Amino acid sequence: MNVKQKKSAPTSDDIDTLPEISDNWIAEADLYHGETLVRKGRPKLAQPRQLLTIRLPPEIIAKWKATGPGWQTRMAEALEKAIH
Repeated sequence: MNVKQKKSAPTSDDIDTLPEISDNWIAEADLYHGETLVRKGRPKLAQPRQLLTIRLPPEIIAKWKATGPGWQTRMAEALEKAIH
């Protein structure tokens, strides 16, 4: 198993020094099914986007960026409309 283990606090036999189990502590715990680590997070997309390098004039990029957050998605939508 090549999973990097998190460093944990030293253990103690003294029950008074044991940490409290909090909701945050449980949320950060790793989940295993057998020896397989179950990954948290966003599921894999069926058709993930591909990275592309394209050279565009600075004025074009500035105008798209000026439209605010989500400009890359809007640019992709405009390109998709242009091909139909």
